[in-house]
Amino acid sequence: MTEQTLSIIKPDAVERNLEDKIKSFYEKKNLKIFKHKKIQITKDEAAEFYRIHQTKAFYENLCNYLSSGPIIVMVLEGENAVIKNREIIGATDPSKANIGTLRQMYGISIDKNSVHGSDSLENAKTEIEFFFNK
Repeated sequence: MTEQTLSIIKPDAVERNLEDKIKSFYEKKNLKIFKHKKIQITKDEAAEFYRIHQTKAFYENLCNYLSSGPIIVMVLEGENAVIKNREIIGATDPSKANIGTLRQMYGISIDKNSVHGSDSLENAKTEIEFFFNK
């Protein structure tokens, strides 16, 4: 089934000029970049985006990090895009991510793991709306 999902190239990867490498990796894995834009969000916007994690210990650091520099937000489209994107990006902790995943290749740490991907179809719709329908 063709779906859409959200992916974010996070500040550490933007700073290291990995945008083109990451975008081409998605395209090679048959995920079309339907929309994309480079933005910088405020800490308040990051807090709103990550509000599902607000009770977790890492929430504050996550919000600080996502708002620390420019990001690339993308709507990816393809067959089973949500699951496929999660497989492509790998585990949150780059040291535990499978070889050949984006986080294993480019992630610096569990905090600076280079990319975000929606974890469900429902969250994908909400996250796409957050960045592209405001």
